[in-house]
Amino acid sequence: MAFARSGDVHIAYRTVGGGPVDLVYVQGAYTHLDVEWELPAFRRWCERLGEFSRLILFDKRGLGMSDRVPGATPLDVRMDDIRAVMDAVGSESAVVMGESEGGPLAMLFAAAHPERTRGLILQGAEVRERTDADWPWGEATEEEFEAYMTSIPDRWGKGGATTVLVPSIADDPGLPAISAWLGKLQRNAATPSTWDAFARMAFDIDVRDVVPTIHVPTLILHAVEDRICQVGNARWLASHLEGARYVELPGADHVPWFDPEETLAEIREFLTGSREPQEPDRVLATVLFTDIVGSTQLATQLGDRRWRDLLETHHEAVRSELVRYRGREVDTAGDGFLTVFDGPARAIRAATAIVAAVQAIGLEVRAGVHTGEIEQLPGGKIRGISVHVGARVMAAAGPSEVLVSSAVRDLVAGSGFKFVDRGVHTLKGVEEERRLYAVSV
Repeated sequence: MAFARSGDVHIAYRTVGGGPVDLVYVQGAYTHLDVEWELPAFRRWCERLGEFSRLILFDKRGLGMSDRVPGATPLDVRMDDIRAVMDAVGSESAVVMGESEGGPLAMLFAAAHPERTRGLILQGAEVRERTDADWPWGEATEEEFEAYMTSIPDRWGKGGATTVLVPSIADDPGLPAISAWLGKLQRNAATPSTWDAFARMAFDIDVRDVVPTIHVPTLILHAVEDRICQVGNARWLASHLEGARYVELPGADHVPWFDPEETLAEIREFLTGSREPQEPDRVLATVLFTDIVGSTQLATQLGDRRWRDLLETHHEAVRSELVRYRGREVDTAGDGFLTVFDGPARAIRAATAIVAAVQAIGLEVRAGVHTGEIEQLPGGKIRGISVHVGARVMAAAGPSEVLVSSAVRDLVAGSGFKFVDRGVHTLKGVEEERRLYAVSV
């Protein structure tokens, strides 16, 4: 999780995966990146997209973890937020995927910034919410909308729209938990008054005049019985977007998270030219995780500017040791590093050197080392149970401590390292218990 600066506003964003194509996900009405991640179906959907793209998600200004601003922000200002997030992650151009209420923003961005838009995906996207004689495929008439808005304060945060959003899970035994999650998402995304402002702005959106100015490759995906956004929106788009590929999907789910296979295949083909996932390369490698101890408290004490400067110094120190010991940086999430080595001895030496280097600038890190089989993904990313084990080994370490798994200890026998047995640990998300050892320096 990180924040991009768009004018005077901070926009919360995260990236998932490391595929060769950047995919900016402009989500629907309300979001909260942390709460969304708590829903396994949504998390798996994003991780699957991240297998063949670098997925970029963000909270709109005024919602979720982004800065709260008065009223609702018009689309042209929210376009600047997309550019700010792309700039923050170093993305010169991306495929922009608009879902539901995010569709109009994605379309406007593609029309206004074709130089930064490699393609456009419209997933369950709306064109206009208002229903009248001129547009029969809206969500509500003026009278129906006003009646709906009067009930918002009483219904907001209760997750009552779950089976309208995803009818396919109506008989799922997990429905109560999913509805509770949706209620939590609403409560954390916005207050009723904030949502009132956003909903009224969205009800007035009409992008029919924008559509003829879109000249980028476009994929339109829409469930034929969608109860939130009628399929007439997609059919109209398909007939007015020259060269667009239109795929009408079976069912009534407004979002594809719970049954994503066909949607994923279409998106994968649009981005990569192939409907089938590539088999990842599997290799034996050593992963090293590091993380700053007490970073949240330190950031609060120092303030944004001083903390940012200290964090940059920390990153320089870590990267210097990675070069020295031939480690490859895979990911940097906030104040932590994930790195890969082709041998466990170099990983241990790098870890102990990093601990010493950051102590010199007044910081402490914890480090975890594990050796096992990993999958190498496009863009240099990695995955596999060994990656999860490495992260959990690090989490069990104390300040300025380097913990290793028994696999690492066995592989470096005879290398001169000394270890202290830290006992058997149950690592979160890992089935087998693991014996861990602290490196003695």
